[in-house]
Amino acid sequence: MDITLKPKQAQQIERYLQSGRYASAEEAIAAALELLSECDRHYQAWLESTRAAVATGMAEAERGETIPSEVVFARLRQKVEAQRAEQA
Repeated sequence: MDITLKPKQAQQIERYLQSGRYASAEEAIAAALELLSECDRHYQAWLESTRAAVATGMAEAERGETIPSEVVFARLRQKVEAQRAEQA
């Protein structure tokens, strides 16, 4: 398979080769593809987890297990204030 890299991509690979981090362009691209696969796996895990959480929340709401919006916003304000206090 032949691919054409954009100049910026070729320069980036060249920098990796010059630094000695990778021995060949093929090795650098293989590492990049492995990282892309890892990102895809993490995204799929996050997506499944999020879908499950949404399904749980929807089921709870259908059963009437909800929290008043005032309580939700009060909790959010407390979290924001706590984070600000930690940063100060």
